[in-house]
Amino acid sequence: MLKIHHLGHSQSERVLWLCEELGLAYEMHKYTRDAVTRLSPPDLKALHPLGAAPVLETDGVLLAESAAIIEYILGRHGEGRLQYGPDHPDFAAYLYWFHFANGNLQPVIMRALTASRCGLPADHPVVAATQDRLGKVLALMEDHLAHNDYLAGGDFTAADIMTVFSLSTMRLFYPFDLAPYPSIRAYLARMGGRPAYQRAMAKGDPDLTPLLQ
Repeated sequence: MLKIHHLGHSQSERVLWLCEELGLAYEMHKYTRDAVTRLSPPDLKALHPLGAAPVLETDGVLLAESAAIIEYILGRHGEGRLQYGPDHPDFAAYLYWFHFANGNLQPVIMRALTASRCGLPADHPVVAATQDRLGKVLALMEDHLAHNDYLAGGDFTAADIMTVFSLSTMRLFYPFDLAPYPSIRAYLARMGGRPAYQRAMAKGDPDLTPLLQ
C-alpha cells in the first residue's frame, strides 16, 4: 500500500493526482499548515528532516521530493502509462517538460514570492530580473501550448501532473496574472476537467477552489 503524507495546499497534490490517474489504492495522511507561518506542522517535520511534503512510505521506503516520488510510482506501478520511453519520438520533450516544472517554473515563482515578502520595490534590480525571467518562462509555455494540447505533445503525461501546481495552487502564495496567456488558461481548463484531478483535489484539498484561469 502506498502511504502518502500530504500537506494541504502543496506540491503533494501531484502525487495524489498521479495515483488517481493510475487507479492506484493509497492511504493519505493529511497535514495542515501553521495558520501564521504557513509552514509544515511539527508532526510532518518529525517525519522528514526538511519538514516538507510530499513524503511517500511504501515497502520499507521513505521517499521525499514530488518528482522523485512520481518517477518511483511510475517505475513501480505505471506499467508504461503517463510517460514516454526512450524509443518514443517525444521522449526528449517529455523529459524536458517533466523537469521544467521544478527546474524553471517553480523556482522563478519562489524567487518572485521571496522578493515580494522582502518588500523590495518594483524597480529593484532583483525584482526586475525575476519578473523578466518569469515572463520569459510563461511566454515559452504559452507558445508551446498554443500548438500542443499537452506539454509533452499529443498525450497527457506526468509532465502535466508536475506542472499544474505551479500554475494554479502556487498562486495562492504568489498571485500572478495569467490573463495575457490564453493558451495556458485553456490548458489549465483542460487539466481541471480531468476526473482524476478533480478526485485528487477533492480528497486532498476539499477547502480549495483550484485556480484554473
